[in-house]
Amino acid sequence: MKKPELLLPAGSLSRLKTAFLYGADAVYAGTPEMSLRAKSKFPLEDMEEGIVCARGLGKKVYLTLNLFSHNRDVERLENFSKTIKHLNPDGIIISDPGIFQYIKKEIPEMPLHISTQANVCSWLTVDFWKNMGADLCVLGREVSFGEAVEIRKKCRGIKLEIFIHGAMCVSYSGRCLMSAFMASRSANQGACAHSCRWKYKGKLVMEEELRPGEYLEMEEDEHGSYILNSKDLCLMPRLDKILSAGFDSLKIEGRNKTEYYVAQTARVYRKAIDDYFENPDSWKPEIYMKELETLQNRGYTIGFFDGIPGEEAQDYVDTTSRSNWRNAGYVKENGGEYLIIDIRNKIKKGDKIEILSPYKFEPEIITVNEMYDCFDNSLVEQISPGKENQAAKIIINKNMAHLFPELTVLRMPL
Repeated sequence: MKKPELLLPAGSLSRLKTAFLYGADAVYAGTPEMSLRAKSKFPLEDMEEGIVCARGLGKKVYLTLNLFSHNRDVERLENFSKTIKHLNPDGIIISDPGIFQYIKKEIPEMPLHISTQANVCSWLTVDFWKNMGADLCVLGREVSFGEAVEIRKKCRGIKLEIFIHGAMCVSYSGRCLMSAFMASRSANQGACAHSCRWKYKGKLVMEEELRPGEYLEMEEDEHGSYILNSKDLCLMPRLDKILSAGFDSLKIEGRNKTEYYVAQTARVYRKAIDDYFENPDSWKPEIYMKELETLQNRGYTIGFFDGIPGEEAQDYVDTTSRSNWRNAGYVKENGGEYLIIDIRNKIKKGDKIEILSPYKFEPEIITVNEMYDCFDNSLVEQISPGKENQAAKIIINKNMAHLFPELTVLRMPL
């Protein structure tokens, strides 16, 4: 068996580099103009640098062009196709058949990947896209493992990609009108307001037109009313089955997630994949799940892996994270005897911080005994994020400095 590609999201240049540092084989990224990344912090000049970085590491970058087009978008395709030619990414991720046809004609040598937004859920649809000239299909999250295995057996000559971790959408692979209706922000144009995560108060009584006198009631109880709030997808408990099935790419969701999320998902899934291929008979998910539980999450579900999920995949009570850890920041500079940390939460003298080295799986635990505010280089007892370019200088044992290159992430218990 060949190891599948581990594909991470990259919402910015720093997250792209973080993903590669922690073991990703490839990233997917997009600029705000043409992708489902309306809040993207990835300008074209950064994208160019990221692709150069990837080339130097032997990694790949896929550019997203996965919106559903309106006439105003078509007018921009000519300039965008010129940008694609200039950047020369390793592939383009597309949902819209018209955009697929356009790019296939304008840049025939460019590998084209069919996005999850296209709702590919059968071998017949995969076969269609193969005949159209697609190089890869991302299977919809609604596809069960059994269906995915059947698709893999029936469809040769085209790569298949599946989601293994990240947020779940209440709608059909992201095709949702709730946000557009309630907040004038279209999910299909990259501006989802996540209306499904909102808390809905009060009582609703509905009578369907053809069933007079038959009432449907929805009423808030003491727990609240998060009626559409899915838990987050995590297929680590089934990763051994996935790896034995021969898929080409394993995808992690998280377009707007932090450096810590990117680093942690990359390092944990990288370790799990490598360990499985080294010794599949003794592989177990528990040690990897323990690490994934340090991420902010709404609770985990295996989604549609075994078929249509039941109520155990939903959380009707709240949307708060189940994690007992918080993101402390990442290393901006390693000075040998100190680290300059771009901080994400308050750090106090005496705090124990876990540093997740990209070179070893076990965290390094340090106690903050001496810390300086980089804003004015003053010795401080505590420091909080907030100021522009806020950073802390933490003194460390120089014998361990080689473990913490730039972009190494840190975490703290709550």
